[in-house]
Amino acid sequence: MTESILDALDPADAQRVLAAGRALTVPQGWSPIAESTPADKAYLITEGEVSVRKGGVEVATLGPGAVVGEAAIVNRTLRSATVVALTPLRVVHFTSETIEELVDEVPAFGAALRAAAAGRLGGS
Repeated sequence: MTESILDALDPADAQRVLAAGRALTVPQGWSPIAESTPADKAYLITEGEVSVRKGGVEVATLGPGAVVGEAAIVNRTLRSATVVALTPLRVVHFTSETIEELVDEVPAFGAALRAAAAGRLGGS
């Protein structure tokens, strides 16, 4: 049910974003992002579901199409939440450098990331 961040992009830009990352499989129970750590990576979920937790309390669940880890990169802050895989995941991994390059090179992606980051910081 999650709206994909790629929906905001034309197909060529979406392909460019996907090609810039590296596809990974993440096991259930693994935490790819930990609260209060430096923003060095982000993930686009392509299959599976994650729990987003602040101070150990679940504040959201996210699924395919969602990006996690982007807010701290976009806002240049420490992580505001921990992300835990509720199911096995297929993700596209991006380094912070790759995210910053894509934001510059694909303006619609930058706008979509900023909107997602703003929505997370302002919500719940």
